[in-house]
Amino acid sequence: MDRKFQVIIERDEEGYYVADVPELRGCHTQARSLDDLMDHIKEAIELCLEVEGNGDCVGSLEFVGIREFTRS
Repeated sequence: MDRKFQVIIERDEEGYYVADVPELRGCHTQARSLDDLMDHIKEAIELCLEVEGNGDCVGSLEFVGIREFTRS
């Protein structure tokens, strides 16, 4: 059965791309390029699912969106 996971991607102050999968606790990685990042996050997802017993303990979150907050 295919499973879909939302991946949040950001870029840090040193230029690295950082990926996080909120549904899988502790599932994140980083890379210099987006192509490498996607390879890394695929591997990280597989490892997280393996550790969690093939996803039995995976949270079920629905991505809603991103909002910007401006501090005065």
